[in-house]
Amino acid sequence: MLGVPADLTPAEAWRVLADGNARFVAGTVEHPSQGADRRAEVRDEQRPYAVLVGCSDSRVAAEIIFDRGLGDLFVVRTAGHVPDVTVLGSIEYGVALLGVPLVVVLGHRGCGAVAATRDHVRTGREPVGYVRGIVDRIRPHVADLGEAPDDEAVRRHVRATVRELVEDSVVVARAVAAGTCAVVGATYELVEGRVVPEVARGPVDLGPGDGSMGA
Repeated sequence: MLGVPADLTPAEAWRVLADGNARFVAGTVEHPSQGADRRAEVRDEQRPYAVLVGCSDSRVAAEIIFDRGLGDLFVVRTAGHVPDVTVLGSIEYGVALLGVPLVVVLGHRGCGAVAATRDHVRTGREPVGYVRGIVDRIRPHVADLGEAPDDEAVRRHVRATVRELVEDSVVVARAVAAGTCAVVGATYELVEGRVVPEVARGPVDLGPGDGSMGA
């Protein structure tokens, strides 16, 4: 038996993350599932309840900001959370083979990949090396924003990533249609520590008010 019930619904998985982020914001973290007992518990299998698709930024560590532990999250991180073929394959592995009921696309304020893309749009300066591939994927999401704040560009990119994920992955689209999986797009506020939902596909309630997770 693992630390969290194996058969969570998408909504229940979302609530576990919401509760963990609320603890992180309040400074009352529990650091669950991180001891020797948990290491032994997950030695032979993993049964995560969320795929976390996030940015590689060192300030946005999923297990910390959601107050989770070993075996809880199946994490896929790239600069700018760009859903290329290997990222899509990793997400589908989580959904199809591990039976994960929730996919979270997590952007964040101060995203360097989004800022670099907007700089390229404004100035025409070419990104260095393979960074160009990241910029090329983000550019269609933010190219028409003009002088809008970078925070709006981050939110736009998150929403577009969720849309592309469901459109490009037959595996994810079928799971969402069947009600066995939900996809949530959210942004992380670096100073406050709060995760703010932006969009959802599938059977999950983002909550009342401004959509912020936690109290």
